[in-house]
Amino acid sequence: MKNSSQRIQDILNQQGLDLKVIEFKELTRTSQEAATAIGCEVGQIAKTLIFKTKITERPICIIVSGKNRVDEKKIVYYIGEEIEKPDAEFVLQHTGFAIGGVPPIGYQFDLKPLIDEDLMAYPEIWAAAGTPHSVFRLTPEDLLKMTEGQIVNIRK
Repeated sequence: MKNSSQRIQDILNQQGLDLKVIEFKELTRTSQEAATAIGCEVGQIAKTLIFKTKITERPICIIVSGKNRVDEKKIVYYIGEEIEKPDAEFVLQHTGFAIGGVPPIGYQFDLKPLIDEDLMAYPEIWAAAGTPHSVFRLTPEDLLKMTEGQIVNIRK
């Protein structure tokens, strides 16, 4: 297993969750690629997006259903500060993971993640596990427990 994937597996084990990282030969970098490799609906992919606040330059984690686009104005409403999309170096520096494999766990920010309410409709969801080829299956309840995130309406 790649180092980044193993790091996520170790975190899952430490949290006492019986969840397993799966590595694919195919890319799982985008929601569609992941859904195709896994054989699930695009909406079941919990894509982790990192934004940056404009003034304080704090990282913000958004976990959104793969079928949805994020309404950035709603994020601003929830966090109280304008945001922007960061470059790849910012994401790597603050999460330890490259874009296309950023998991919902494995790093901590000042603000807890905002989680798309649409993910709560699925009995199981899938999240990136540290590389553009790895994922892990979990429930929405697992996601809430491991991230302590806030369920919100953030879709466009």
